[in-house]
Amino acid sequence: MVTIKDIASATGVSATTVSNVINGKTGRVSAETVAKINKAIDDLGYVPNMSARSLVSRSSKVIGFVNHIVTNKDSNFMEDPFLSRFIGILEQVLRENGYFLMLRTVETPEQFKAFLKTWDLDGLFLAGIFRDDFFEAIASCAKKLPIVLVDSYVHEKNICNVGLEDFGGSNQSTKYLISKGHRKIAFASLHIKEGGVLMERFLGYKAALTEAGIPFDDSLVFECGMDLENTKHIAKYLSSHPEITGLVTTADFLAGNIMANLHKEGVRIPEDISIVGFDDLNICNITTPALTTVHQDMDLKGRTAVKFMLELLEHRMPNPCEVSLPTSIVERESVRSIF
Repeated sequence: MVTIKDIASATGVSATTVSNVINGKTGRVSAETVAKINKAIDDLGYVPNMSARSLVSRSSKVIGFVNHIVTNKDSNFMEDPFLSRFIGILEQVLRENGYFLMLRTVETPEQFKAFLKTWDLDGLFLAGIFRDDFFEAIASCAKKLPIVLVDSYVHEKNICNVGLEDFGGSNQSTKYLISKGHRKIAFASLHIKEGGVLMERFLGYKAALTEAGIPFDDSLVFECGMDLENTKHIAKYLSSHPEITGLVTTADFLAGNIMANLHKEGVRIPEDISIVGFDDLNICNITTPALTTVHQDMDLKGRTAVKFMLELLEHRMPNPCEVSLPTSIVERESVRSIF
């Protein structure tokens, strides 16, 4: 196995200088020396021994992202475009700061505890967590392991939380449709669970109706899976009820699948029904028509989560340690005025 000493001997520089170049600390090293060391690394086939470096630094440089969303055998949680994009941002920002990201799906508190015993993690991200037995297992680790929650309405000492104005965003989208003259407005979501993001978005929808003097009708609330098959019944219902002129959704991908099924039913968007998404993912620009949606700053959310993590790794509790990021409406082509 090629070592740092071998690289130093081949290039005629100190092992410290080689180590600095390998770790990206090149401020006091000439460009010529950096190039010479990098060439020797390539020529000799040097591969850093992460285990040895971990023992020396007492840091694995590995941050975990635990998924607690249990999917069926024919799908996986990375099919959710929101999660895949967010995890991509986390990985990028962690990489910029010299850390690695490990993904793991964990279903039970026992599996969670076994996972932490098996892997030497420096910190942990979790998304969409509820106050239940699984969270109790998380909270029990918070004193010894830096933990940052994302989009979770649970609060615990020593745990940071990066969230969104979910109530406000859905409230905005419903009010936006009302401002365009819509009074019969449906709501579509994945399964709504008490104490979570989707419940907040549902409550934002209801509050906007109440404020406008529009009676709430629970027959206009649809809970379903996110794919085409699961949204067929929504499209069929909407196509047979032309008095429903607006639809608020809790995710862009959900909105996109509903739109695809509505097209199959011969329903025109926005001529027959106006639709608003949530998240402002890239899919909004490739739906037909382009999807009006609630924007959230995914890059800011990811960078804020990593910022919290880095501060916790330095044994500093961020102040504040919980943030709720703002939302805004992005107008495209899926909504029309019916005044």
